[in-house]
Amino acid sequence: MIDSYSFGRMEVNHQMFTSDLIIFPDRVVSSWWRKTGHSLCLEDVEEVFLEDPAVIVIGTGFSGLMKVEEEVKNKAHSKGIDLILGITEKAVQVFNEIHLEKKTIGAFHLTC
Repeated sequence: MIDSYSFGRMEVNHQMFTSDLIIFPDRVVSSWWRKTGHSLCLEDVEEVFLEDPAVIVIGTGFSGLMKVEEEVKNKAHSKGIDLILGITEKAVQVFNEIHLEKKTIGAFHLTC
């Protein structure tokens, strides 16, 4: 459960994070780095696909500046995974609405 989000800060299960992160059903990976700062490529989320989620929610930043490359979208589609993209504020809302119903993993860019 994501308790709150504001630019550069996200609270998950009462723990504060100040860097980009991935929320798995059983753990949080903080200090998530991407190969290229404002682009999300397949290599950046390979661990997410290994978990075989039903849904992947991607927060593209406060202003939505992180772009998701087509290879990520194509892999999700080929595996039958629902991929939900949006500015991080909206992605947080979606994640909180569905994470208990379906196996959901969230990858969130907290700034930009």
